Amino acid sequence: MQLEFKGIFGLKDKKEVLEVVKNPHLNIQFVRIMFPDILGRPMDFSIPCSELEKAFEEGKGFDGSSIEGFVRIEESDLLIIPDPKTFRLLPWTYHGFEPELRWREAIMFGDILTPDGQPYSGDSRYVLKRILNKAKNEYGFDDFKCGPEMEFFIFPDDHNPTPLDAGGYFFAGRYGEIRKEIQLLLKKMGIDSEYDHHEVAHGQHEIDLRYQSALEMADIIMLFRYIAKKVARMHGLYLTFMPKPINGQNGSGMHVHQSLWKDKYNAFFEKNGPQHLSEVARHYLAGLIHHARETCAIFSQWVNSYKRLIEGYEAPVYIAWGQKNRSAYIRVPEYQPGKEKATRLELRSPDPACNIYLALATMLAAGLDGLKNKLEPPAAVEENIYRMSSFRQKKSGIQVLPRNLEEALKLTSKSRLVRETLGDQLFEKFMANKRQEIEDYLKNVPDEYDKQVSLYEIARYLPML
Repeated sequence: MQLEFKGIFGLKDKKEVLEVVKNPHLNIQFVRIMFPDILGRPMDFSIPCSELEKAFEEGKGFDGSSIEGFVRIEESDLLIIPDPKTFRLLPWTYHGFEPELRWREAIMFGDILTPDGQPYSGDSRYVLKRILNKAKNEYGFDDFKCGPEMEFFIFPDDHNPTPLDAGGYFFAGRYGEIRKEIQLLLKKMGIDSEYDHHEVAHGQHEIDLRYQSALEMADIIMLFRYIAKKVARMHGLYLTFMPKPINGQNGSGMHVHQSLWKDKYNAFFEKNGPQHLSEVARHYLAGLIHHARETCAIFSQWVNSYKRLIEGYEAPVYIAWGQKNRSAYIRVPEYQPGKEKATRLELRSPDPACNIYLALATMLAAGLDGLKNKLEPPAAVEENIYRMSSFRQKKSGIQVLPRNLEEALKLTSKSRLVRETLGDQLFEKFMANKRQEIEDYLKNVPDEYDKQVSLYEIARYLPML
């Protein structure tokens, strides 16, 4: 157990958790249990600490039919059992209107089960756990480390995407103190960051999280979104992960740095390999590229996501890779001697509004498929692809990502890899949900908004994301 700045995290088991919540000096009165719906949005409910021991043993029931994309009404009952290793104490005290009424709250994630005690196949977190087990049992990798770069905008409110500064990349801007406050609160919960700065667009910011094992990182992303939005709200502002809220400005991405590990050794590093990449890394990279188009709907899951993925705004629309090339789909950060553990691939297409559990699971599945079939990546491209002629792009074999969600979904619908990764039930419900989203969009937005953000998108996505 670690205790930092009155923040408690890193507990091992139920016994340690129960000891903490029963400590009268901590005044923890409630435990919030959080889980993602099919779209990756945070769902949660709270229980009094007196109910936690029973929740560990029996689970807590909830109505799955009320959760987006979960179950039908006739099969609605589900259980969630809190995972003690995910326990974190929220780093603030709540105050009631009665002056002496104060309490603390903890937060936990958990495993969703059917009434007969089986893992619920529609649980995004279970999907990620399943592919991580496959990586370990079939390929011998005991860790999949991920480090996302989280980009976001800060606006006056949730319906008015007006930039609050005219800053640019590493330049000027306002509300850097909000970035700092987010990081300091996360630090109290045992979550480390590595970097923060103003991004390219006006009113746009970035915080890079220190890499962690994939399942823990997915939970951290959920907490990051929750904490970040809360901090902005406490300042009377609104923070959004909407991929493209402003026309004429860069959208928000979520570049994901990733690597596979075996026996505490980074399996992506080879001192004498090309770009210092091992054979494992090259096959993995090839898998990501080979499956890029069919997996795009998972990494960029909203209609609005494709308003970001257009030329001219640093978005990685071209399926290529390189070491220095920031216009490519995958970048390999240059190797620095003595930092072998930092060898990684940076996948640049996802945005911060995706279902992080499904996104990480699908990345890993695509990479493992490259390993299984010993796929080889195309030649690296180091020049700016935006400035290459279409003839040269075609000659180099460079494909492009789907132009919109409808095109992406057609490719995903035929993808064996995505179906097997998500499982039949979640795959079908995800597809149905996205088809309905496209239908609603086409009813409300004319064709001329193909590459422009519409008022409909602002009204629908800004308050939600």
